[in-house]
Amino acid sequence: MTGAPAIEVVVGDIVDQDVDAVVNAANSSLLGGLGVDGAIHRAGGSAILAACREVRASRWPQGMPAGEAVATPAGDLPARWVIHTVGPVYDPSEDRSETLASAYRRSLEVADEIGATSVAFPAISAGAYGWPIDDAARIAVEAVRGGSTRVETIRFVVLREDVARVFRRYLAT
Repeated sequence: MTGAPAIEVVVGDIVDQDVDAVVNAANSSLLGGLGVDGAIHRAGGSAILAACREVRASRWPQGMPAGEAVATPAGDLPARWVIHTVGPVYDPSEDRSETLASAYRRSLEVADEIGATSVAFPAISAGAYGWPIDDAARIAVEAVRGGSTRVETIRFVVLREDVARVFRRYLAT
């Protein structure tokens, strides 16, 4: 593909997205958790957990570091792949924005490696990890716009319209 990917924002559930890859805002264990992570593991079924256990055993026995990403099959999800990435926990006394941006960039690099041309992202670190949505959206949009990728469609999937408006505001700039 040449040119920048199309970037869109939708209000919905990431587990329902019919894209090549959905991004999981995972914790470092890769074994499921709360929020997006738990929803993806529940909806995708045991194949995702089995693949994550294999990743832990072979690549990251101590857990996947924040800012990294890895792909597994998507199990029962409409997507073909799940790209698991670990965002940083928000800390107002320490700037971790580069790690958050890395989670988006590495996810797109992994998407390129697996041949995904459409990717759905949640608002990484903006839920249980406490990142303020305004800053999280700004970093997300800048990160996906700033890299080189063969992904043709990037979709931010959020649960509420007020969050979608924040993402749309940054996309308009």
